[in-house]
Amino acid sequence: MEVRVLTGPALDAALDDVAALRIAVFRDWPYIYDGSLDYERRYLESYRNSQNAVVVGAFDGARLVGAATGTPLEDHADDFAAPFAETGLTLEDVFYCAESVLLPDYRGRGLGHAFFDAREAHGRTLGRRYSAFCAVMRPDDHPLKPATYRPLDAFWRKRGYAPMSGVVAHFRWTDLGDSTQTEKALQFWGKPL
Repeated sequence: MEVRVLTGPALDAALDDVAALRIAVFRDWPYIYDGSLDYERRYLESYRNSQNAVVVGAFDGARLVGAATGTPLEDHADDFAAPFAETGLTLEDVFYCAESVLLPDYRGRGLGHAFFDAREAHGRTLGRRYSAFCAVMRPDDHPLKPATYRPLDAFWRKRGYAPMSGVVAHFRWTDLGDSTQTEKALQFWGKPL
């Protein structure tokens, strides 16, 4: 198992594999996301267009089995400017740790920590003062929530993250089994770098 930080052309070359991982992993709770490769390519274009974006890849040989993405928050300004307006932080203060996706067979090996370590280090090299990510908010009694689900809150808190009061983003996507997109709320978590 090897973890590599990908930027520039290496990031660009990995984006289709990242898209496939996002579709596979986000089908599970709490995302229950019914994604398509076309949608993923459009979404990941922001990483291709950001000169300071990063993909941290977990490789089993040549195969990408996990990935974590990140960009300066201002590269997501349209999506996140309003939720951050009352925080006292400028978008230029924050490095956004976007998704972390890892195939189930590779979990429990410390890769989640490696993903955060690399993205936080990248954010510090860019002079960022703060790191943030967002987590999907679903009701505890949601009918598709598996009995075996373990929230990641304890992992995030161990890394120093805490929910940011009132900092919630709203996105639309199609859940598995649905035919239309519906709005989802995502709670931001953050910490100083």
